Amino acid sequence: MPKQLHVNLFEMNCVSHIVHGLWVHPDNNRHRFNDIDYWTELAQLLEHGQFDGVFLADVIGAYDGFRDGVETALREAVQIPSNDPLLVIPAMAAVTQHLGFGVTFSTTYEPPFAFARRMSTLDHLTKGRVGWNIVTSYLPNAARNFGHADEVAHDHRYEIADEYLDVLYKLWEGSWDDDAVIVDRANRVYTDPSKVRYIHHEGTHFRVAGPHLTQPSPQRTPVLYQATGSRAGIAFAGRHAEVVFTGGATQADVRANIAAMRAAAVEQGRDPAGIKFVVQAGIIVGKDSDAVAAKLDAYRRLLSVEGKLVHAMSKVDYTRYPRDTPLAQVPGADPSRWARLALAGGSAVTVGDVLDALAGFDEDRFFVAGTPEIVADAVERWLDEDGIDGINLRQYLSFETARDFIELVIPELRRRGRYRDGYVPGETLRERLFGAGHARLPADHHGARYRDPVALSHPAAPLRLVDAAPLQANARMQS
Repeated sequence: MPKQLHVNLFEMNCVSHIVHGLWVHPDNNRHRFNDIDYWTELAQLLEHGQFDGVFLADVIGAYDGFRDGVETALREAVQIPSNDPLLVIPAMAAVTQHLGFGVTFSTTYEPPFAFARRMSTLDHLTKGRVGWNIVTSYLPNAARNFGHADEVAHDHRYEIADEYLDVLYKLWEGSWDDDAVIVDRANRVYTDPSKVRYIHHEGTHFRVAGPHLTQPSPQRTPVLYQATGSRAGIAFAGRHAEVVFTGGATQADVRANIAAMRAAAVEQGRDPAGIKFVVQAGIIVGKDSDAVAAKLDAYRRLLSVEGKLVHAMSKVDYTRYPRDTPLAQVPGADPSRWARLALAGGSAVTVGDVLDALAGFDEDRFFVAGTPEIVADAVERWLDEDGIDGINLRQYLSFETARDFIELVIPELRRRGRYRDGYVPGETLRERLFGAGHARLPADHHGARYRDPVALSHPAAPLRLVDAAPLQANARMQS
């Protein structure tokens, strides 16, 4: 059987998420993000297309590094204003039966106990259709919003996150027995007290007594997503992640990143097949080449270079320089960042080259524009040659991007055996990814150890992390 594609729509509870400037397109619905109807309509559309789920990104700070302030981000709506992603999930779940939800939440600045209850509540309300994208937050403004002078050091954030996850596993997996809730009306006993316990966690960063306030949910622990490209992040993924949001500039980069994470999983005593890999993919499709060209032209005319500079937290405002200025003459510019432009052009990179690159669509390995057949060919290469399992579909227009994929690409993928023919009734999100009967964390996962009450008082040794350069990646990850 050929490998089938897992698909999430890449979303954020804001106006401009990834492709900046296109919110002004007359057919775009991004301005409706404050309206609950936007989210329910979107959820119903994605369920109609039998997407795995919607993947909700988030940040807890403003992009204020460009031009030394937040003004450009505000004018361009670059992830500000933005709302809490967790709060739209119940609305979407209420109008769907199968669609999954991956939601981003940071481990660095808010304590674990309240978050454990929020996620358990969502797992109940969605009937086991929720996953958590684990991030540690990278914006300096986020640190200042929570009382820090600057960002917590990268690897130290992962050390905090490792203990954070241990607290959550103790609450989700260890605090309540599977049969603790008995609902015995005759004897007026809802929960058997002998089957619920305190966790008494006392660690370096957290002290949590427990017990967990929420009874066991369908998955107990939500599906664990992680976006990473750093060595510390890969070590963390080896212990915790079930789905990794990765990338790479070349096929070799992608395969190397995947191999590194699988090796990290083996070091943690896990089956390396217990991790799935997804990439952010840009797909622009039309019924014929003329339709594709028209969309490309319309989208390119609206792209915002300033918005992309904001999102990149660029310390250099390239728009201030003449186009023919050599990059080497721009104070603060990092020529190594634009090395691929030099290789492609065969000459020294200019400011104009940089601006032209910024005005593009991140046309990397996981970008394709074409007819359904061309798109399906690319998807099959990604699956078979790069070794990925799925994509987070980058949006250009809401709801056109998702609708085009549903109406044009999915039928072609189905003809090739690359896309599901239907949902499995009642399956959890984890079962959709790993098969029937796999609603819970597998027994070899680090978090499963806390199903044994004895392990609550004998926690695992923390991860040992050291500063290291990131592996090759095609985009800045939320790590």
